[in-house]
Amino acid sequence: MQSPDPATAPNPHLQARPEWLALRREEILDPDLPIVDPHHHLVDRDNTGRYLLPELLADTDTGHNIVATVYLEWLSMYRAGGPPEMRPVGEVEFANGVAAMAASGAYGKTRVCAGIVGYADLMLGASVEPVLEAMIMAGGGRFRGIRYISASHPDDAARGSSVNRPAGLLLEPKLREGFARLHPLGLSFDAWMYHTQLGDLLDLARAFPETPIVLNHIGGAIGIGPYAGRRDEVFAEWRARIEELARCPNVHVKLGGLGMRLFGFDVHEGAMPPGSEQLAAAWRPYIEICIAAFGANRAMFESNFPVDKGSGGYHVFWNAFKRLAAGCSTAEKAALFAGAATRFYRLD
Repeated sequence: MQSPDPATAPNPHLQARPEWLALRREEILDPDLPIVDPHHHLVDRDNTGRYLLPELLADTDTGHNIVATVYLEWLSMYRAGGPPEMRPVGEVEFANGVAAMAASGAYGKTRVCAGIVGYADLMLGASVEPVLEAMIMAGGGRFRGIRYISASHPDDAARGSSVNRPAGLLLEPKLREGFARLHPLGLSFDAWMYHTQLGDLLDLARAFPETPIVLNHIGGAIGIGPYAGRRDEVFAEWRARIEELARCPNVHVKLGGLGMRLFGFDVHEGAMPPGSEQLAAAWRPYIEICIAAFGANRAMFESNFPVDKGSGGYHVFWNAFKRLAAGCSTAEKAALFAGAATRFYRLD
């Protein structure tokens, strides 16, 4: 079950508007706090636009102390030829090349793409192992695992992912045969789905307790389409699943993605981009539940740029995260902003 053609995959996300974003500048809060951004993409294609190393650095260099980043697959730079299952190896090669550029020191102090997460088709079953081994080689010591998007919803209006896969995919025996190859190779799993599917991830996490799993974007609590105007109802359902997942010690959570259209916030509609206080107020219920459930050592703030860039600026997002963590101890802040990501992705 190959990923969609990168050139034609739909883009359900908000468009970033540089002129609009430039209207909001903020003083950087706690500028010395080390940050590992554990979730960003790099892309250059017509249906999503250009966001490569210069564009990323323009964001990371806006005042926060971004010491390292983790690259997440986004259908970027697949090989043009060769066996279809091997084509996503090109994305790992690409990300590792960017990492090598950053590691030269010629582009500043940030270790861009210090960890790399690719895509491999787990529905290959055990036959996915050669693909994973090729990615390990291509990653030059930086490849850490895969993301296999399982987002699925029967209603187009409820979808917020470029990929819509069959329902119940994480329960499929063939997929689990492929998933079983991750832990022996020392690899982790990034999970992205909607809140309506979190029970499937719970089942998977219990079946593979030794495999490190990180849930992307706080678990995709849908706020659009048939869920618009039902935030309290969705929140209650989402919270129950999050608290169940948190009881699995191998599961972590990424605190972010809330700038996506999927969540149903309207900050992109303002004449001015949102400030960090506005974002913190909107996101607080979700972030606080995740930190309370998982603890600071299994939760990590993420930018999800450039996907979230349609809702605000990079420096504003990290200011919002710092406001949300204001009540945490020094040790908890160190974990939420760098420690949890460093440990999960083995960046040391």
